[in-house]
Amino acid sequence: MVLPGHHVTLLNNIGLAALVALGLVLLTGIGGITSFGQAAFVGLGAYTTAWLGTEQHLPAALAWAAGSPAAALACGLALTLVVASVLGLVTLRLSGHYLPLGTIAWGLALYALFGTFESLGGHTGLTNLPPLTMGSWVFERAEQLYLVIWGTVLLALLLSRNLLDSRSGRALRALHGGQAMAASMGVDVFRTKLTAFLLSAALACLSGWLYAYTQRFVSPAPFSLNAGIDYLFMVLIGGAGHLAGALLGAGLFTYAKDLLQDLLPRLLGEVGNFESVVFGLLIVGLMHRAPGGVAGWLTTTWRRRFGASTPRHAAIDPAAAASLPRRPLPARGTPVLEVQGLTRRFGGLVANRDLALTLHAGEILAVIGPNGAGKSTLFNQLSGCDTPTQGTIRFLGRSVAGWGPRRIAEAGLCRTFQHVKLLPTMSVLDNVAIGAHQRGRSGLLRSALRLDRADEARLLAEAQRQLERVGLGAFAQAEAGSLSLGQQRLVEIARALCADPSVLLLDEPAAGLRHLEKQALAALLRRLRDEGTAVLLVEHDMDFVMNLVDRVMVMVFGEKIAEGLPAEVQRHPDVLAAYLGTGA
Repeated sequence: MVLPGHHVTLLNNIGLAALVALGLVLLTGIGGITSFGQAAFVGLGAYTTAWLGTEQHLPAALAWAAGSPAAALACGLALTLVVASVLGLVTLRLSGHYLPLGTIAWGLALYALFGTFESLGGHTGLTNLPPLTMGSWVFERAEQLYLVIWGTVLLALLLSRNLLDSRSGRALRALHGGQAMAASMGVDVFRTKLTAFLLSAALACLSGWLYAYTQRFVSPAPFSLNAGIDYLFMVLIGGAGHLAGALLGAGLFTYAKDLLQDLLPRLLGEVGNFESVVFGLLIVGLMHRAPGGVAGWLTTTWRRRFGASTPRHAAIDPAAAASLPRRPLPARGTPVLEVQGLTRRFGGLVANRDLALTLHAGEILAVIGPNGAGKSTLFNQLSGCDTPTQGTIRFLGRSVAGWGPRRIAEAGLCRTFQHVKLLPTMSVLDNVAIGAHQRGRSGLLRSALRLDRADEARLLAEAQRQLERVGLGAFAQAEAGSLSLGQQRLVEIARALCADPSVLLLDEPAAGLRHLEKQALAALLRRLRDEGTAVLLVEHDMDFVMNLVDRVMVMVFGEKIAEGLPAEVQRHPDVLAAYLGTGA
């Protein structure tokens, strides 16, 4: 209503780019999966729309979609999700630098296909698309399309925000630096990665659908690898970890590119892609000065000047929400974890050799030994993070050797880690609620539409309940990274308890705790034992261990050298030799 037509067109282009950037924020900034090929998904949406709108001789199976924008969107999304599923099943199994290289490969391949098929107009493209219609409304001018584009952007932002504030959103956030932890809490990591990939592809396809009706012309050029890199630049500029970064990045990039394309040829006296050089230098500088992008810089500046932002969740009253159902615990004294002949080799190194142990319900068993004894390797095999070379592991009567960590967590065995694995920028409450992931039922669609509030309230109430149990209820809204190491270990224990385990594996739980905190932890573990939970812990604090546990198992160089009551083990000659030397 106010701006000149050129600026309205620019705003439309920003909205189209923001949809793609929003998908990349979910995929790359939050999910930690870098993709250079998002422009190809934009192309799939645009070409499907253009072909259905201009092809005179559609196959009989697609005759119903001729000239219908809604049908074009449905067909574009269906095709994009099928292609993205196939690509995701292959690409997302890669790791390290192979993953982004894989996205470059299929991005180039899809771009080449757009210009190859004569039915798609080759490199000339498809022209004379009809305008966008919705019922009796026709959206032909830029001012009219502006309403559709930005209405779509705002809706996508709202749904994305709802998604991140949910059980599914916590699983998605855990992909970035916490995949091993998430799997050990019952999260299906690969499924979550594929979900993020499909969401980002769907948003890119939606942008392509709108692009086709905005330009009324589709050719391969806007969907090249260079365009995919531009979308990544937008996310880096705006702030990859913030939903608002999609809007900020798309706006700054699009306006700056338009300005530089007009200004630089005048200053330099010749025409060329000089804006690419300037963008490269600006992004390098931005990564040095503000690695979190503009949104990250604004957030940090705000906190420095005005203090912490509003807590993500209102104060949680555990009594206000219905309790989650509990799994029945085995009868006290029942063997819950039985290990026989467990051996783990790494090439010529034998980390565990012929280990045997039995853990009973309502018992605390400690595994001790010098550094390098193989204790963490044992824990990794018991929790499914590693697979034994040979031997058997039976949990609640079932053989679980070779099971993945998610399946073992669902069965009732949960763990903490030697090196704390928390998501430092998430609240303590959200970190703990990840432990209850397998106890929730709301999926992606219910979360995005905000239909999961009752389920979410129960999960958060359980997380608050476990935080209070470990003495950290007052820190629920704090960022996990702001806590001391000892407090972070207690958060990990609360997260493990959220999974309602029958067996709890604790890897050095007392490390970093002060004396009173150790006493509180010992009291908590005794209560768990009295309730019937079995606890297996690795610990180096001998005073803590000997005054708490029922039995002790000692490992040296991957082998068990002693097992028994604490007083017996302390007098065992092999244990004295291992800890104090052969002359002791």
